[in-house]
Amino acid sequence: MPKVLVPLAEGFEEIEAVSLIDIMRRGGIKVLVCALDENMDVTGANGITLKAEGSVAGIGADDIDMVVLPGGWGGTNRLAEDANVQNLLKAMDAKGKQIGAMCAAPFALNAAGVLKGNYTCYPSVENEIRKEGYQGDRYQVVEDANVMTSRGPGTAICFGLAIVKKLMGEEKYNAVREGTLSTYCDTIA
Repeated sequence: MPKVLVPLAEGFEEIEAVSLIDIMRRGGIKVLVCALDENMDVTGANGITLKAEGSVAGIGADDIDMVVLPGGWGGTNRLAEDANVQNLLKAMDAKGKQIGAMCAAPFALNAAGVLKGNYTCYPSVENEIRKEGYQGDRYQVVEDANVMTSRGPGTAICFGLAIVKKLMGEEKYNAVREGTLSTYCDTIA
């Protein structure tokens, strides 16, 4: 069973985090929900608090198959500044392991130097990253090498489904998509 880390930082986007965790777990993926420090109660951008199951500290690239960052500017800035997250992103990329980020979180990938040429994000965040390679709203999910990105809260289910498809295959993807009445999601390779 693939293992995916979802790090939660104060100010994360709740719809994105919960949708990603839910869809991946429905798809049979073991999801590790971790805080940046020992405080397991992490409050999102809209005042909703989630309880993390552990800390990012001590999790290495060999322990997981993928790391997925939910957005929200407050959480994204913390992810971009957190040494454990930044080092983990670099180690994952060096091993060619899967990395995902959505909404504002591609900013944290860019800070780590792992964001690939083509990407998408929440509109206007590209101004903080770079306009070259930004795919805008042409696709809900953009995949380039080992990095997947998505746009924002409204694309969270499609992003979760794209991760299920990548890690678990077409059959599981279709089962979760049909079970959640989700529409087809466009991606670009």
